[in-house]
Amino acid sequence: MFLAAKAVDAAHLASEYSSFLSKTLAAGTHRQRLLPLQPRHSGLGVDLSVHLLLTKCMDDVMLIKMEGTIHMFFLGGSAIIAKSALNHGMSHFTFAVYRNVFATIVFAPFAFLFERKIRPKMTMSIFLKIMLLGLVEPVIDQNLYYTGLRYTTATSAAAMCNLLPALTFLLAWILRLERVNIMRLSSQAKIIGTTVTFGGAMIMTLIGGPTIGLPWTRHHLNIIPSSPTDLQPIKGALFIAAGCICWACFYNLQAITLKTYPATLSLTCLICSAGALQGTLLTLVVERGNTSIWAIQWDTTFLSYVYSGMVTSGVGYYVSGLIMKEKGPVFVTAFNPLNMVIVAILGSFILSEELNLGRVLGGAIIVIGLYLVIWGKSKDQQASKSFNSEEADQSEFVDQKETSATPKSSNQAKVGDEAV
Repeated sequence: MFLAAKAVDAAHLASEYSSFLSKTLAAGTHRQRLLPLQPRHSGLGVDLSVHLLLTKCMDDVMLIKMEGTIHMFFLGGSAIIAKSALNHGMSHFTFAVYRNVFATIVFAPFAFLFERKIRPKMTMSIFLKIMLLGLVEPVIDQNLYYTGLRYTTATSAAAMCNLLPALTFLLAWILRLERVNIMRLSSQAKIIGTTVTFGGAMIMTLIGGPTIGLPWTRHHLNIIPSSPTDLQPIKGALFIAAGCICWACFYNLQAITLKTYPATLSLTCLICSAGALQGTLLTLVVERGNTSIWAIQWDTTFLSYVYSGMVTSGVGYYVSGLIMKEKGPVFVTAFNPLNMVIVAILGSFILSEELNLGRVLGGAIIVIGLYLVIWGKSKDQQASKSFNSEEADQSEFVDQKETSATPKSSNQAKVGDEAV
C-alpha cells in the first residue's frame, strides 16, 4: 500500500510536470529569437506567456540552472521507480523499449506543431547521426545502466553516474569541443577534477566499511527490496561505468548534431523513435521465445514506463539540448550531484537502502572532483565572455571611427571643388 501511494504521487507529479512542459515547449523553441507570442500559440494560455516573460527578464544562466535543477528532482524519482520495478522482475530490455515508445508518442505532436517551420531537411549525415544517437543512449547505455542497477542500490548507481561530467569533459577535449590550455588554472582544475572523480569512483566501488544506520531504514515496508545476496556492487559498478561512457558519447554527439539540426524537440522525438526501433530488434534477438516480458503489468512496471519515458527520455533529451546550445555538453552534467542526494534520501525511505562509509566517502570525493571540473568550466566561460566583449567593443570603436571619417572626407572633397 505504501508503494502504491508513492506510485500515485509520482504519477501525479509526472503528469503535472508533463503538462507544464507541454505549455512551455514553444517558448524553448523561440528562446534565442524572443519573438512575441504568435496567434497560433495563443491556445497555450497564460502559462506560456509567463514563461516567455521570465525568459526575457531572467538571466539566461539562472533560467538554465532552474531547468536543470527541476529536471534532477524528477530524474531522482525515476531511478527509485525503476529500481522498484526491477526488484519486481521487470526486464530492462523491454523497459528501454517501452519508455522510448511513450516518449515518442507524447512529444511527437508538439514537435510537429512547434517546429514545422524551423525543422531542417533530413540528410544522410543527419540520419546516420540520429540512428547512432538512438543506439548509444536509449539502447546500449540504458540496458547497461539498468543491468548495473539490478546488481547494486539506487544510491550507489546515482553516485557512480557522477563519473559522467569527467567522461564528458575528456571526450569533449578529444573531439575539440572543449578548449584546454595546460598553462591556465581553469584547465588544470578540470584535469585534476577529472582525476579526483575517478579516484572517488574507485573508492566507492572497492571500499565497503561499516553501515551507517538510519532510523527509517529499519522500518520494513510492503515492498520488495534487493536482498544482500542479490547485490554484487563491483559487477554493478562496472556495468554503470560502461553505461556512463556511452552516455558521455551521447552528449558529445548530441552537441555535434545540434549544430546541423537545431530543432531540439524534433531531434528528441527522432532519437526516442530510433532507440525504440533498435531496442525492439535487440530484445527480439536476445529474448527470443520469451514473449512474457512484453506483457504490460498495471503496477510500478507500467508507471516506470510512463514516468521514465516522459521525464528521463523525453524531457531529459530536450532540456539537455536547450542547455547544450548555450553552455556546451560539459555544463549539462553539472547537476548530477543533486540527483545523487535526492536518490539517497528517497532510496532510504522507499526502498530501505542502507549506506556504508565507503559509499559516502567515495560520493563526497566524486562531488569534490566534479566541483573542480565545473569551476574550471565556469572560469573558461567567463574568460570567453570577456574576450568576446572586448572584441565587440573594438569593432564598435572601429565602426564609429570609420563613420566619423566618412563625412570629413566628403566635406574635404566639397571644399576642394569650390576652390577649383
